[in-house]
Amino acid sequence: MSKEHYLDSSAVHNVWDNSIEPRLHIDPGDTVIFECVDASGQQVTPDSQASDLTQLDFGKVNPLTGPVYVDGAEPGDTLKVEILDLKHKGWGWTGIIPGFGLLADEFPEPYLKIWQLEEGSAEFKPGIRIPLEPFCGSMGVAPRVDGPIGTVAPTEHGGNLDTRGLVKGTVLYLPVWVPGALFSCGDCHAAQGDGEVCGTGIESPMTVTLRLGLVKGASISEFRFETPSPLTKTDTQGYYVTTAHGPDLYKNAQQAIRYMVDYLSAEHGLTRPEAYALCSVAVDLKISEIVDAPNFIVSAYLPKSIFTA
Repeated sequence: MSKEHYLDSSAVHNVWDNSIEPRLHIDPGDTVIFECVDASGQQVTPDSQASDLTQLDFGKVNPLTGPVYVDGAEPGDTLKVEILDLKHKGWGWTGIIPGFGLLADEFPEPYLKIWQLEEGSAEFKPGIRIPLEPFCGSMGVAPRVDGPIGTVAPTEHGGNLDTRGLVKGTVLYLPVWVPGALFSCGDCHAAQGDGEVCGTGIESPMTVTLRLGLVKGASISEFRFETPSPLTKTDTQGYYVTTAHGPDLYKNAQQAIRYMVDYLSAEHGLTRPEAYALCSVAVDLKISEIVDAPNFIVSAYLPKSIFTA
């Protein structure tokens, strides 16, 4: 019989490290309820101001709840993570943090939006509502290399994935590098566009329910997932799309977002920081063409359904 376990957020960790002692031992197929604090590590609160973002201690960001030791997990196995439920706690935040993000040089001043999260959506401004599709931004196992690895970037063991398809109903597969796998999660988002271009989605503390299983002897090199494809569930009115071409996909992504910021400012009356932040929580970046060298195309998809006026 599988069991249900509970792991509170009283002891989080801010690095991936295979020497961190597990807080919980479980059998494959058991369910774990994780309490996850927000990505700032509670440095941002519902009462915070934009200026507070200039004082963030990056050593405390993306705190993780765990690790969980899965009995029988060995290097060469695959950890199967079934995402059963995610529940927000009523609020979240989106910020432009100086020096961070796709267009960091163009947005040097801090910006902060505190969201009131409702059952299925949240208001950005009057006439603009964002559908909520929560997921964990960070999920992973302990790395095979010794020593601490930061939580800001993804690596072969998972980490800061920031992939919006990892919603309820998804099955995530992670390579196991050390005995027990030592799984942790955190950095929950109530919503995010693919790319998370300003560096934050709707960052929110959450209660996350996962079932952890094993696929023995099924070695993979990086994470994979099966998703119920909710990415167009609420995008019922089509998209406004900006594109950029060139030989550098990163620069193309920057330019496509610049065009979208220009559009949102001109056509929807947003300030440029508001437009940039809205891109981060609602606009999906896509590689539209990568075979016709020397130029490739990146597109930025804005769902029209977020405009309710």
